Amino acid sequence: MPVTAQSHQPRRSRRTKRLLAAAATVVTAGALAAAALPASANAGETHRGNDGRGHGHGHGHGRYQDVQLLSFNDLHGNLEPPAGSSGRVTELQPDGTTKTVDAGGIEYLATHLREAREGNRYSITAAGGDMVGASPLLSGLFHDEPTIEALNKLDLDVTSVGNHEFDEGAKELARLQNGGCHPTEGCYTDKEFKGADFPYLAANVLDEKTKKPILKPYWVWKQKGVKVGFIGVTLEGTPDIVSAEGVKGLSFKDEVETINKYAKVLQRQGVKSIVALVHEGGFPASSSYNYDCDSPGAGDGISGPIADIAKNVTPKVDALVTGHTHAAYVCTIPDPAGKPRMVTSAASFGRLYTDTTLTYDRATGDIARTAVKSANHVVTRDVPKAPDMTRLIDKWGTLAAPIGNRPIGYISGDINRDGTESPLGDLIADAQLAYGRTQDPETDLALMNPGGIRAPLTYTATGGEGDGVVTYAEGFTVQPFANTVNLKDYTGAQLIQVLKEQVSGPNEAAPKILQISSGLTYTLDLTRTGADRVVTDSIRLNGSPIDENATYRVASNSFLAGGGDGFPTLGEGANELVGADDLTALEQYLTANSSATAPITPPAADRITVVR
Repeated sequence: MPVTAQSHQPRRSRRTKRLLAAAATVVTAGALAAAALPASANAGETHRGNDGRGHGHGHGHGRYQDVQLLSFNDLHGNLEPPAGSSGRVTELQPDGTTKTVDAGGIEYLATHLREAREGNRYSITAAGGDMVGASPLLSGLFHDEPTIEALNKLDLDVTSVGNHEFDEGAKELARLQNGGCHPTEGCYTDKEFKGADFPYLAANVLDEKTKKPILKPYWVWKQKGVKVGFIGVTLEGTPDIVSAEGVKGLSFKDEVETINKYAKVLQRQGVKSIVALVHEGGFPASSSYNYDCDSPGAGDGISGPIADIAKNVTPKVDALVTGHTHAAYVCTIPDPAGKPRMVTSAASFGRLYTDTTLTYDRATGDIARTAVKSANHVVTRDVPKAPDMTRLIDKWGTLAAPIGNRPIGYISGDINRDGTESPLGDLIADAQLAYGRTQDPETDLALMNPGGIRAPLTYTATGGEGDGVVTYAEGFTVQPFANTVNLKDYTGAQLIQVLKEQVSGPNEAAPKILQISSGLTYTLDLTRTGADRVVTDSIRLNGSPIDENATYRVASNSFLAGGGDGFPTLGEGANELVGADDLTALEQYLTANSSATAPITPPAADRITVVR
């Protein structure tokens, strides 16, 4: 039973505004108006090829030409190497054992991609969405301008949108595409933000008024007679996992229907080689990035939404680059005609990249799919750092340092976010319960969605600021969304229903197990199915059974309190009180409960009894 590790809340600008005001000496004023939504592009788009990226490869100028497709997904603004488990991948060894490898960091990703392109004149670099959003402080503090700047330097050619591209709404996404300084905070440096050099594709994201895509639906790469079209979509369920404000005025259409529609458009324009960039994913049978999911007995190799999408997308599409689930896989899934088709995903946070060889048939203009090869590669940290990326990190790091380096707490060891119930999940829930009680002493418990926890707290941080010290930057990386901590009243019956919604309804196939504050306990029986996996008569609060007719005061972040992540009952609470943002709650808790001589010990994560 896979448990998703996505987070789907909006980052509000008010935290950034408040913090930057405190460090005004490092910010240049002068706000410019936000970029308007770009017009729909229904005509064929032709953008830069990759001249100068190599010296030819494959079959030369004969009938067949190898085209290199480098791809990655779910970067989430991780410019610096991710910490802890977020910065590692699992590698399957020849003897069947596994080992973990440190991976990620834009300085290393740039080096790996540039080395991979050497000798490949026909090379395209594409991405599967969530390039920004839920970003660490280095990027998130500046509304992800640093990440767009890094992707420009990386020579990214094209990407689909993901759900996190809508964290701050369509107008902010348009600004990231088109440029211009932030509408309320102005320019962060002495140069105006120029926007993305690459197109964001949003074929299935329509303006509700015009009924047209808010960004280009597709893009065509051309190089010496070779043409490859790209169609970009995000998951249709984006409105369910992003705040209502982030998707206001937008509609999200079916992924398969949209891809099939634009595949026909591209074919009419003479583009027969087509790749779909799909921000939706699956769950591989193995957590190892190099697992052979086409091996005998592996079935389709991946389960989840992308499997159904891949089986129904028109055979006109030759490969699918996917994302969203932060998983790693390179699988073939039969298209509707029964022909194998490559489906890939490169984990997340820049830890992997996928290298796919598409053999282009100049006679037909199509991909000879029997010759398609693909593999995921680790972004190891044993290669030279790309100097231009180091300069970029240093530039933005200097601006962020007055805010990010401030200590907010101390820990005695790594506090991880892994598992059905995680130590960090318990800590955050306890922090929100403590904060809730400062607002209303009658607060009974707190609930935290696992996807809102973006990184672990590590005892020795990458920046080396000191063993056990938790800085504001690290706290921001854990909780980057600036959701408020809200209090609501629920009946005991509603509270029981909320716990059952973790494993039923929209969450049945990929459960989202809420992290719970101290005092709440229950049993999760994974041998059962559906809502019955939550054992009702095991639910206790401070040792007493939940009274279905009693009223309980519950703290949760504003995204959950609004019914997000498939918890509609949480949206039905009464007597709402809106508090400060969730990082403030975490900071207050760490400050009050830890010191250099008495650091916080990682919680035991023993509140949920799991039966397997």
